[in-house]
Amino acid sequence: MIIGVPKEIKKEEYRVGIIPAGINELKRDGHTVLVESGAGASSGFPDDEYLDADADIVSKQTIFSKADLIVKVKEPLPPEYNLFREKQAIFTYLHLAPNRKLTEFLLNKKITAFGYETLQQGGSLPLLTPMSEIAGRMAPVMGAYYLQLIHGGTGVLATGTTGVKPAKALILGAGVVGTNSARVCIGLGIDTVVISKGPEKLQRLDELFMGRVKTLPVSMNTIEEEIQDSDIVIGAVLVPGARTPILITKPMLKTMKKGAVIIDVAVDQGGCAATSVPTTHDNPVYTVDGVIHYTVANMPGAYPRTSTLALTNATLPYIKAIVNSGIEKVIREDSAIRSALNTYAGAVINKIVADSMEIAFKDLDNITP
Repeated sequence: MIIGVPKEIKKEEYRVGIIPAGINELKRDGHTVLVESGAGASSGFPDDEYLDADADIVSKQTIFSKADLIVKVKEPLPPEYNLFREKQAIFTYLHLAPNRKLTEFLLNKKITAFGYETLQQGGSLPLLTPMSEIAGRMAPVMGAYYLQLIHGGTGVLATGTTGVKPAKALILGAGVVGTNSARVCIGLGIDTVVISKGPEKLQRLDELFMGRVKTLPVSMNTIEEEIQDSDIVIGAVLVPGARTPILITKPMLKTMKKGAVIIDVAVDQGGCAATSVPTTHDNPVYTVDGVIHYTVANMPGAYPRTSTLALTNATLPYIKAIVNSGIEKVIREDSAIRSALNTYAGAVINKIVADSMEIAFKDLDNITP
């Protein structure tokens, strides 16, 4: 199979879909890999390393015209739409629920689209986990940074100091993002509260952090109460494939401290704050009702070396499964790969995605390629 690795065009996105070591493995399996010139440079992988791995360095146009499978990090953007061929395949983070324009493009071109974020195996999300870990660990750091008065923050030092209380962080969600955010908050000495559904998740946090995190079951009343004196609020909510539920309403902002910071890690799935809109690394924050919003949709892209290595470690086995078995065979025989399939033959295959967008769902078994 011919695999194409284009350079990302999303603003301040420095990651790359496959590293040279991954190219080596794909070449050993007999595949051709086309890499756009400069695709890995910002992650510390120059063209020479791809050439040493026996990749072909080509133009973006050549990749899209020849590749059977496009491997990216972020979703296709409008300038890339016309490059795709009908019925081409792509494996990337799609996050379709809040993005009807992209969904309609994939359907119109009958693209076979696999989403990293919906791939499930053994009850986990193995391709979302590494980036969620990084985003979760970044969130308290970003929150602490924007608490500085010069950025419009409360002027509270997140760690506190002798005789002075630390900041309070409220984390919404106890999954991978929430757990990693809590880990960093505790390490910084921040007073930490986690609100989540599922008593087993809260019990796990209690045991993991030995009571150093206050855990509470989710309810709008609880959020309203805890958010009022929070300095940092981290949105760590995930419903795989679906739009994130709104947990921070606009009226809540008026009850918050002026200069408090919301880090909405869930913004790529629509965000858990009613006032969240995606931002970029070069202009990451804006203020609503005196509350700072950090809503960068590709947070791990700020640390591309670490993020690219972690992502490729996770994605490569699945990329190999797709190209070694062939797309038509693997989507019908491999349950994990099938769970990643969002669109196929002009239909939405993932029911959660279809329901969240109010688009008709079709079962793969009822579609003839």
